[in-house]
Amino acid sequence: AGDGDCGHTHARAARAIQRWMQGWPPPAAPAQLLSALADVMLEEMGGSSGVLYGLFLTAAAQPLHGRSDLPAWADAMDAGIEAMQRYGGAAPGDRTMLDSLCAAREALQGLRLPGTNLLQVLSTAVQSAEAAAEATKHMEAGAGRASYISSARLLQPDPGAVAVAAVLRALLEGLQS
Repeated sequence: AGDGDCGHTHARAARAIQRWMQGWPPPAAPAQLLSALADVMLEEMGGSSGVLYGLFLTAAAQPLHGRSDLPAWADAMDAGIEAMQRYGGAAPGDRTMLDSLCAAREALQGLRLPGTNLLQVLSTAVQSAEAAAEATKHMEAGAGRASYISSARLLQPDPGAVAVAAVLRALLEGLQS
């Protein structure tokens, strides 16, 4: 979809994060970690995805200043998505990465419940993101580069939505190990 650069930009981001982590230990405070990752995305990832991830992470860092409880992470997801929608112009159902993010956000609302099991909520969020990514296969593109292509030629799920689901899966697997 689009100009076919989604995989390349995500690989570039992954290599940049690896280099960044080898250079010095990441900040321990969640807000500083997300802000630093936003800088890496904005400087190294490239493409519209780099800008959108940068916006998302910058906004997501705000609710985490001085907080790291589970509801703060749900607030962070809300803030990140809101910024992405505001500046990117897309909405759920437009066949973009927002479809996966918004599906995950719904599941992450469980983080607001007392006594919640973090890994169980994250697992549900990942499954929701993966299902939403797959569902983009049958959507008309309303935003992003894919919106410039005939829907008859869009035969695969949206690559940005698939990438978001893959990132969320990697985060979950990292936390499980």
